[in-house]
Amino acid sequence: MKSFWTLTEDEQKELEQSFVQEPDAFYEKAENDQLTEALNRSYTERFLVMTRLMKMNRMFAKAKITFNNQSANNH
Repeated sequence: MKSFWTLTEDEQKELEQSFVQEPDAFYEKAENDQLTEALNRSYTERFLVMTRLMKMNRMFAKAKITFNNQSANNH
C-alpha cells in the first residue's frame, strides 16, 4: 500500500471513506503486513531484535521512578 501522503486528493478521500465504512479491514491488513515483514527477516535480524528487547527489558526492570515534590511547588 502506498503512503497516504503520496496519494492524490481523490484517492485520499476515497481511502478515508472506506476506512470509515470498514475500519477493521485496515487493522487486519496492517497486522498481515507486519507478519509478512517479520517472516521475511533473517534469523540474524530476529536474534538482534530479540537481544535488543532483552536489554531494554532489563533496563526497564532496573528503572526507578522518583518524584521530587519541591520542584512542583516552585512552578
